Amino acid sequence: MPTLPGAVISVVMPVRNGGEDFRRCLDAIAAQEIDEEVEIVVVDSSSTDGSVELARSYGARVHVIPKEDFNHGATRNLGVTLARGDVLAFTSHDAYATSSTWLARLVAPLRADAAGALAGSYGRQIPHVDARPPERFFLDFLYGPTARVQRASSPDELSMQTTLFSNVNAAVRRSLFETFRFVDDIILSEDQEWSRRVLLGGYALAYVPEAAVHHSHPYTLRQAFRRFFDSGASAERAYLSGARPSAAVLRREALRYARGELAWLVRTRQARWLPYAVVYEGTKFVGLQLGIRHRLLPMWLKLRLTGQPVYWTRFHAEGPTRP
Repeated sequence: MPTLPGAVISVVMPVRNGGEDFRRCLDAIAAQEIDEEVEIVVVDSSSTDGSVELARSYGARVHVIPKEDFNHGATRNLGVTLARGDVLAFTSHDAYATSSTWLARLVAPLRADAAGALAGSYGRQIPHVDARPPERFFLDFLYGPTARVQRASSPDELSMQTTLFSNVNAAVRRSLFETFRFVDDIILSEDQEWSRRVLLGGYALAYVPEAAVHHSHPYTLRQAFRRFFDSGASAERAYLSGARPSAAVLRREALRYARGELAWLVRTRQARWLPYAVVYEGTKFVGLQLGIRHRLLPMWLKLRLTGQPVYWTRFHAEGPTRP
């Protein structure tokens, strides 16, 4: 890719005790083959494992915040204020590029879009080699091998499919981000809440499967439940913001997903995982449904079900209308 005058790509990421995952992420960024200046901006939530020193040893700009101040949207917004780039690449400390062309491929649609029709691009997430089969199927279901451009001209076209966007592996034009920042009063899915707003603003999103990172989570049943409870609590401002049409799409996709996973386990000779998959997916589904209905639940129960109690005590307590 030719060098653009004044072009800088800022890789922005939140970090908390990143350990060897963080080192692997930084190594992969350092190995990128791209003819543009690349800077790394880290907002660290008071790590105690040497992550700050590690980041600085790679030349990253590091800003440390109290761990209780972490918020998915606000922390990334803070990172952007510290960045110089005209393109902002977002990632996570536990994700790492699969190739040395990851960053060039990720930003290529934005660099080629002279008309400014694209709000952002995002890439594939490939599970780690030790990921359990249900997690592997989940990521392949969301982030497959086929490129696409997502648009939604009205709320009726908003759904899990059209709003899909992940700042684990994404790039955004800074000039647009100054207008469309991540919100800081949502518990999760701040990236899909953002995609909803830019889509309704008339912009498109590009999915670039060739810009891939390794990323997956070895969730326990409790962790999976809490993660999907929190996802459900934010859904009305993200992938369920299209009201009845988006809810219908979610139900249809959930059924297709369940059938597809069971068939995939049998087809790939992993049938021994069927009992676990049924329990695991059932746990996620219950968590999601309770999260979607969080307004009906008392605060004490939400604090038992969530993975982020600070959110409920700091943000949700300010008023019942803030999900």
